[in-house]
Amino acid sequence: MTRGFHARWAGALPGFCLLAWTVLAPGGAGAGEPFEVSIERNVPAKMRDGVVLRADVYRPKAEGKFPVLLARLPYDKRNVASCLKAAARGYVCVAQDVRGRYASEGEWYPFKYESQDGYDTVEWAAALPWSNGKVGMFGGSYIGATQYLAAIARPPHLAGISPNYTASNYHDGWTYQGGAFEQWFNQSWTTALAEDTLNRRVESGSDAVRWTQALPLASYPVLDASSVAGLAPYYTDWLMHPDYDDYWKQWSIEDHYDQIQVPVFGLGAWYDIFLGGTLKNYVRLKAKAGTPAARGGQRLLVYVSGHAGSPAESKVGAVDFGGKLPIDVNEAVLRWYDWLLKGIANGVEREKPVRLFVMGKNEWRDEEDWPLQRAKATRYYLHSAGPANGLQGGGTLATAAPGDEKADRFVYDPNDAVPTIGGPLCCKPLPTGIGPQDQRPAEARADVLVYTSPAFAQSTEVTGPISLELYVSTSATDTDFTGKLVDVWPNGFAQNLTEGILRLRYRNSQEKAELANPGEVYRIALDLWATSNVFLPGHRLRLEVSSSNFPRFDRNLNTGGDQARGTQMVKATNAVYHDKSHPSALVLPIVP
Repeated sequence: MTRGFHARWAGALPGFCLLAWTVLAPGGAGAGEPFEVSIERNVPAKMRDGVVLRADVYRPKAEGKFPVLLARLPYDKRNVASCLKAAARGYVCVAQDVRGRYASEGEWYPFKYESQDGYDTVEWAAALPWSNGKVGMFGGSYIGATQYLAAIARPPHLAGISPNYTASNYHDGWTYQGGAFEQWFNQSWTTALAEDTLNRRVESGSDAVRWTQALPLASYPVLDASSVAGLAPYYTDWLMHPDYDDYWKQWSIEDHYDQIQVPVFGLGAWYDIFLGGTLKNYVRLKAKAGTPAARGGQRLLVYVSGHAGSPAESKVGAVDFGGKLPIDVNEAVLRWYDWLLKGIANGVEREKPVRLFVMGKNEWRDEEDWPLQRAKATRYYLHSAGPANGLQGGGTLATAAPGDEKADRFVYDPNDAVPTIGGPLCCKPLPTGIGPQDQRPAEARADVLVYTSPAFAQSTEVTGPISLELYVSTSATDTDFTGKLVDVWPNGFAQNLTEGILRLRYRNSQEKAELANPGEVYRIALDLWATSNVFLPGHRLRLEVSSSNFPRFDRNLNTGGDQARGTQMVKATNAVYHDKSHPSALVLPIVP
């Protein structure tokens, strides 16, 4: 979502009218004199099944034809302020309410119609009187999903897409992660979207209106059917499909990379909830996109922000990243399209394909590829001279392999879960903040294992994908294991960098759950996604291991039963082994 979409959830339009007026908007750098802009509201586009979707069309008030930039969104098309800048720069900019949202007809169900409606809308936009036939798409979050789902349908006039902070798979990395339900995101996003659905039904006099209050955030049990009845059936469907099954595969971008035939400029943020998907899309499209032009046309920009945050500001969460961080994302996208769709030699053609903001040093850097080829996978093994429970424990990290060491154990009680403190969150704030925050309150708990390295004598850069290999056991038939990478400042501030989770029943596959045998030792791998951070001299590397991160993720009830409807909880005694036969390790990409 572009900035502002989460801040304002407008109600349904009181009527569908077509109107136009003229404004004067500033142009962008290198765009020449700005055009006056004409805006037409609620322009209808009929889809293949007869459903009419409506769009606002911004265009230069000038003779001639122009490339089209298209955003298809469920958040109210009136919020796409960037269209004004695009039209003043010489584009026809189309902002369309997707099916079942605001001014558009039909029933809203995430992902279901976006390929066919995306195809039809691209071809409709290409045929507008002011269009030169070239269509590019833009926008973030779900608007990124509408781009990818349109691209895999291969509309002939689609020339490029520019998705910002969006997923690659709507099961893992959107609704679930490592098999755990993304509770805070799923409930807050669903609640916000249900408002327009409710408004539409009230206006139509529908008998189906049975929902009178928002879905309780962090509700328990996770499936609170009374709160979503009739208004968000997809939320129930998501919970009824915890495995990666055919319900999810029909919409998976990962299974259809070979159908994408256009260049992609992907954007993301280090503290975004969809960072993993952003990076995966770039890597896999370079290998699997359907044409050489698409494989060679991949671009990637990663900045520092939370989801739908403002990279125009230097402070994110509790950390000020300095004056070099602020970036105009809209300008970056328009500049790319100036080159791709207009053929303007503005320097994009000479630039390296990857641009990253490196935290710690707090500077931008251009790279030939992602992951960095020069980064060396380095194992930091878990050790403990005594129990590693909490900050006062004896947990350490070192590149030396372990010898004979005792396992570390903790009791995970779902009734007293480890709280989420910052990190990648959407779509409502927690009292503990978003993005980088001080993790010491969580690290003081006995159910958090803390492993810390000695202070670095010189700057040490970690840039790339990060994984955590653990040998674990549990007294339960199912539980979760979490991992969090932390940069500890000399003053003790513990800055979270990236994190991950694995539901033990999905240790072998997310397609088929397998309960655990209590007491049996399993080797598991947690995907901690990625970061780019320089540990400055005097800073220390820290790893947190636990079994909950609530309410970002739902609490594992430890029973092995139905997580969605379950109400019974049991405590679990969980163990992490780190000895010669069980060398648990954090695997980091160290840049020489």
